[in-house]
Amino acid sequence: MRLKTKLFLGFASILAIMAVLFGVSIHNLDLANTNVEKTQQERYQKIKFSNTVQDEINNISRYLRDLALLDAGSHDFIQTIDSIEASRAKIASALDSLESSALRESTKDLLRRIKIENLNYNELQKTCIALASAGKKAEFVQEIKAGAGERGKIYEYVDELNTVEDKAMNELLQSSAVAYNRALMFFFVSLLLTLLAGVGITMWITQRVTRDIRKVTTVMNRFSSIQEHVDLPRIDIRTKDEVGEIASSFNEMATSLEEHARLEKEFVLKIEGQNWLKSGAAEINALCQGVQDLKTLANLLITKITPMVDASYAVFYIREGSGDKRCFKKLAFYAGSPLESAREVFRLGEGLVGQSALENKMITLDRVPGDYIRIISGLGETSPKGIVILPVSFEDQVVAVMELASLQPYSPLQQELLEQISQNIGVTINRVEAHMKIGTLLKDSQVLTEELQTQSEELQLQQEELKTFNETMEEQYKQSEKRATELETIKTALVEKAQQLEESSNYKTEFLSNMSHELRTPLNSLLILSQILTENKEGNLTLSQVEYVKTIFSSGNELLTLINDILDLTKVEAGKITINPDVMELAKMKDYIEQYFLPVARQRNLDFVIQLSEGLPKTIYMDEHRLLQILKNLLSNAFKFTNDGSVSLRVWRVEEDVVSENDLFRNAEWVLAFSVMDTGIGIPKHKQAMIFEAFQQANGTTARKYGGTGLGLTISQKMAELLGGFIDLDSVESRGSTFTLYLPGNHVEKDVSVISCVEEAAVTFDDFPSSGVESIEAVSSVIMEEDESQGMENGNARLEGKKILVVDDDMRNVFALTTALENQQMNAVFAENGREGIEVLLKNPDIDLVLMDIMMPEMDGYEALRRIRRIPECANLPIIALTAKAMKNDREKCIEAGASDYISKPVNLEQLFSLIKIWLYR
Repeated sequence: MRLKTKLFLGFASILAIMAVLFGVSIHNLDLANTNVEKTQQERYQKIKFSNTVQDEINNISRYLRDLALLDAGSHDFIQTIDSIEASRAKIASALDSLESSALRESTKDLLRRIKIENLNYNELQKTCIALASAGKKAEFVQEIKAGAGERGKIYEYVDELNTVEDKAMNELLQSSAVAYNRALMFFFVSLLLTLLAGVGITMWITQRVTRDIRKVTTVMNRFSSIQEHVDLPRIDIRTKDEVGEIASSFNEMATSLEEHARLEKEFVLKIEGQNWLKSGAAEINALCQGVQDLKTLANLLITKITPMVDASYAVFYIREGSGDKRCFKKLAFYAGSPLESAREVFRLGEGLVGQSALENKMITLDRVPGDYIRIISGLGETSPKGIVILPVSFEDQVVAVMELASLQPYSPLQQELLEQISQNIGVTINRVEAHMKIGTLLKDSQVLTEELQTQSEELQLQQEELKTFNETMEEQYKQSEKRATELETIKTALVEKAQQLEESSNYKTEFLSNMSHELRTPLNSLLILSQILTENKEGNLTLSQVEYVKTIFSSGNELLTLINDILDLTKVEAGKITINPDVMELAKMKDYIEQYFLPVARQRNLDFVIQLSEGLPKTIYMDEHRLLQILKNLLSNAFKFTNDGSVSLRVWRVEEDVVSENDLFRNAEWVLAFSVMDTGIGIPKHKQAMIFEAFQQANGTTARKYGGTGLGLTISQKMAELLGGFIDLDSVESRGSTFTLYLPGNHVEKDVSVISCVEEAAVTFDDFPSSGVESIEAVSSVIMEEDESQGMENGNARLEGKKILVVDDDMRNVFALTTALENQQMNAVFAENGREGIEVLLKNPDIDLVLMDIMMPEMDGYEALRRIRRIPECANLPIIALTAKAMKNDREKCIEAGASDYISKPVNLEQLFSLIKIWLYR
């Protein structure tokens, strides 16, 4: 029988007994209460009727007295008679009700007497009413006095009736109390019997139930003291009731807990293994930071990894060669010995090392022969139990192989760690190789430049020899056709040599352009962040720290100057620079140079004068940009090498005889001379020709007083040749120098305004080379002029709250640019390539301007610009192109692709903010 059924039967029996006994008791009590209530109700009605009789008798007596005071026939008189009539009816109704409920004869007899006296009193009332109506007041008063006796008898009979009813009520109450006490006694007896029966049934059921429960409790108490939940106790109860089900469920729970404990232990071991893997990989990554040499890297890796996986011997092989000549050469080893048998080189597929590299797959050996290799210590030597050959790959290409030997077989966790480490090591090895390759390329480029210079000199000599040889051949042409054929063969060879030289020059130009991009990219973030730190807006840098930052900023600008000078020289030699002459005004040129160099003169306490001689034309037809570039180079050198005194610029017209004597100016109408004079250190005679050569200075030693690259004069001389003129030098050591630029000119009939510098606001840094005066300052001054030309509206323009999108794949540049923008209270968002930039632009329609890098992976800046311009909402969005590749046609390519303007890296913040203002408030 189930526990539920036992409890149900036991408690149902108790409830049945209680229901029967309580039912009988409640019935008796209810019957007694009903009798008492009925008697009380009857008594209440009788008292009510008795009181009604007495009250109405009193009312009639009062009404009769009122009749004596009223006039017969008046309204109040008639109304009083009606009230007497109503009181009579109430008395008659109350007496009838009392008579109908009377049970005793004594009660009925008293009611008859009351009725008789009431009839007599009614007759008296009628007599009194008649007398009052007739106006007989005296007789009326006599009748009222006679009626007082009748009224007193009625009161007496009513009181006697109430006494009889009270006596009957008391007797009934006494009998009801006896019946109620008897029923109450029966109820308590029934309750006692019910409690005794319930206790007996409860004890019987409890004894049956607690016996099995004690067994369950005992086992559960033992269960709570077990910590590991292994080999848990079981409950031996096989009954079919609920306790049996509890025991069965407990046994199943114990089995489940044992299984859970086992799984939990396995899971904890697995988590500990994963933590070990991650910490090991992190240690290896941290170890490789900053290593720039493969030998050092290999020694660090094999020293760290070998004990990490409990190995006792290891060899590190690195890839060398390419194609079919690829091989893996031993670079480092761990716990090696003079007697070790490890080979120095393996080819692809040769031995297990070569096979592992060929398949790019780890090879493990668990059963190692005793003569395979010996692991040696100070106390003895033994054979390994496990061998792992681990390939290290980068982009599915094996770059190294490691072989490790251990005194015990490798666990799966150790093998997994080795596989994870191999992926990270491949990236590090590739980085170190790339760094070493860049260093080698830089050295090779220097050697190549020297070879190109040598070849250029050889070619000039060959051309001179060819000219002499041609003259000789012309004289002997009629005498020997064979010599003519030989000359043609030599000429063809020279043309091929010239073509090879031109290809080499183009290669050098492209190489320097690419190197410019690679150097400008990190230099951009260096200059921006150092300029921000120089401002020290938060005031948390000491004076010495600010000086350090200024030194970094100055050094970066010097490096930028060197890059620009090299690029200018390369473009001139490669013929990449084109001359674009236009009408220019000499007066405006004078104002521009004064504005540019007067601050420098004040800073160095030098006199600076610009003199335009008489007879000069107001306008000339000249490439203004290249002319200003030459003059700024010459003036920059003059200020740099002058400590006291003055610097001056004189523009004058050369006499006609000088024009006719020089073949360069044969077709020129007149010749202009631009003389830059200083009172500086001067140049010795024997070094005056050398200073126009690249990388040459009057003092070229490492102990020289003045810095610079020595390219400014070389570039200026070549620019002058492109303009059809030349530069002449007159200098006396310790007394100063005079550099004179001679250029041909022609008259200009029409009066055309000079090209504004605003149009060149976004030119690249290579358009402003500087020797002594920083190119960044030059560009900043142009931008300042441009801001002034925009009027008061743009001058008062604010950048706060503007939202700028920065698209650049180099996170260093992104960090530098966003920091600079946020310092100006602008909101900056960024993307790492063109595709992400378009996605960010579509998600943020409130972007005010885009800074777009050009050289990016996946989608470069040109393609991103074209796609953005196809979006209708972005047709007029300002986009400023950024690039570190500073070739002349890059600006035109960016504008054609859809850029609003162009600026090259490294970015000058003042120039950038001025350019942003122009396009935000144009």
